[in-house]
Amino acid sequence: MSRLPGPLYPVGLVVSGRKCLVVGGGKVALHKATGLSLCGACLTVVAPDLDPGFFDLAELTIHRRRYEAGEARGYRLVVAATGIDTVDMAVSRDAEAAGAWVNCVDSPSECSFSLPAIHRDGPLLVAVSTEGASPALASWVRDMVAREIAPGLGELIEVLAGARMELKREGISTAAIQWRGLIQAAVAELAGDKGIAGAHEVVSSWVKNLISKERPRME
Repeated sequence: MSRLPGPLYPVGLVVSGRKCLVVGGGKVALHKATGLSLCGACLTVVAPDLDPGFFDLAELTIHRRRYEAGEARGYRLVVAATGIDTVDMAVSRDAEAAGAWVNCVDSPSECSFSLPAIHRDGPLLVAVSTEGASPALASWVRDMVAREIAPGLGELIEVLAGARMELKREGISTAAIQWRGLIQAAVAELAGDKGIAGAHEVVSSWVKNLISKERPRME
């Protein structure tokens, strides 16, 4: 079975402003490039022929030619997606030699990272991986999970982040707080008539009550 070498260590990469390279100009390469572009990567694409969708991407440098040996040097992250095994393998090995993280499409053994199936709602990111063994199953699980996620959770994250900051400003540690009950109450409000406004009211009231309880102990 073709899969990545060894168990994956899950991590979220910050690619914003960092140099990333996609080698390939087809639909698969476009999908990888789109994800990097949406995350703010300083993106370069190398391919003799390009899907028209590449020209819709922002902040993109395009070289319409074949990959040149050693070109992966100087990039933080590289994707090899030409569909030509010999080319993709050469790109992968150049990237590895240069110390760059590399994803070689359809060749898990040549990868140093994988790209999971994702569902995104604002800052909420759900990622599903099968360690390269079955991307189709990863996508199926991703879609199943996404259907169960309440609409508006991305906005709720911002509300909860504001609550954490307010508590920290008051000198209240958030590490030991039991958030689950609050989250369940806020999510229930999301489905109501007030939506995110109702969830915000629940969180604000909870924060005020907690501060009023904790303040006497801290004085």
